[in-house]
Amino acid sequence: MNDMPSESSRELDYAGPDVPSGDTSHRSLEGMHGSVAVPVHSAGFWRQYRAFAGPALLVSVGYMDPGNWATDLAGGAQYKYNLMWVVALSSFMAIFLQVCSARLGIVTGKDLAQACRDYYPAWTRIPNWLGTELAIMAWDLAEVLGCAVAMHLLLRHVPLFWAVIITAADVLLLLSLQSRGMRVIEAFILVLVVTIGTCYFIELFVLPTIKPSFGQIGGAIVRPGFTNPRTDLFDIGMVYVAIGIVGATVMPHNLYLHSALVQTRAFQKDDASVKRAIQLNTVDSVVALSIAFLVNASIMVLAAITFYGRDHVMTSTGKVVDLAQEGHDWIQLAYLTLEPLLGVASASVLFAVALLASGLSSTVTGTLAGQVVMEGFMHWRIRPWLRRAVTRLLAIIPAVVVIGLRGDNAVNDLLTLSQVVLGLQLPLAMIPLLHFTSSKRRMGRFANGKVLLAVGWTSCALITALDVYLLAGMIFNSSH
Repeated sequence: MNDMPSESSRELDYAGPDVPSGDTSHRSLEGMHGSVAVPVHSAGFWRQYRAFAGPALLVSVGYMDPGNWATDLAGGAQYKYNLMWVVALSSFMAIFLQVCSARLGIVTGKDLAQACRDYYPAWTRIPNWLGTELAIMAWDLAEVLGCAVAMHLLLRHVPLFWAVIITAADVLLLLSLQSRGMRVIEAFILVLVVTIGTCYFIELFVLPTIKPSFGQIGGAIVRPGFTNPRTDLFDIGMVYVAIGIVGATVMPHNLYLHSALVQTRAFQKDDASVKRAIQLNTVDSVVALSIAFLVNASIMVLAAITFYGRDHVMTSTGKVVDLAQEGHDWIQLAYLTLEPLLGVASASVLFAVALLASGLSSTVTGTLAGQVVMEGFMHWRIRPWLRRAVTRLLAIIPAVVVIGLRGDNAVNDLLTLSQVVLGLQLPLAMIPLLHFTSSKRRMGRFANGKVLLAVGWTSCALITALDVYLLAGMIFNSSH
């Protein structure tokens, strides 16, 4: 008890160098704000780390959602391990951006949405809010599809159309979790992330028919390039898939969410405690996003082992699929081919269980991000279950309409649509984040240093350019 901060020793309402303390209005996730006690900054590392660990874990699930699965599966199936360096680079850039997001929340006491509202002209408020809400709905569309595909694959008699509708019931899950506090939510997400990791560990290291070449994987990470392994020539198709991997990795809502989640920790506000909080949240981000990288790398490895070098595959139903054709629904195809190709019935089930865990975990964090954005930009508060119901309904409608009209094979098209919307919104989150965290006026002595400045703005420029290129390519392809 002696090493916990007392109310008298805590500057409860510190809001950054240029914001007066005492402003307690419109806190993000108010019921959870400052709800997790932490030891004082002089306590041991592990005691403090256990208290601070969690926010980055919630954020990390956005880096292994169904959108990532689709691009990683396509990359491994078509180019083996040769795009593994893109997965690693995307994760590296994501770590720096999430570190900046956590730093903003810790130092200023504001999340990114609140900072945009308070520091930018009033006329930007509604456009920024609407754009971010659209991105969250697009991201939720990917989670709808992930959960629906997993249920459709695990329960073969449930059509994909009805599986999409069933996903609306996840509002009950969220209502139950949020009523139990932040630590329960973090524990739930931890269980799901461990489930995902365990499924891939079993598939890659336990199943006797799978033998990944770690030498080739390591070589692919340190030798970037776009040379097709089959032709030894530059391949524009590899560039396109690489852009898709980058575009599916860094999510705009995560930058808003992380800056709010770090404020659930009741740390002291003196300089030493703030510095310690930044350090521990940086470690938390590195650990959590490294796990996300390993999951995405595992997906690509599994796809490479299962599909690469094959002209055709046979599904568990006996159907022969020509891999030379474009536009495969890789998520469903991977599940259907794992069993006959690997000779183990549990392989396909493990894949679907991991996919379901991915969708469920993203469901929780997506709703939290929606609350942060609405409360931060507009100072509106609605009940979490209502917020979740509206967001999920707006994601289900396009999924139901498109699948109803075009059938189960429309999943890839919908995932592509969601990534386009996210790509458009991403610069509108990255640029303000780096602007604020690089400002000594806003951040004081905790403004980004030279390394964060260089890596952050370089990542922002690269991701923005790739997203614009990807968007232009999708528009061109859709018009021909």
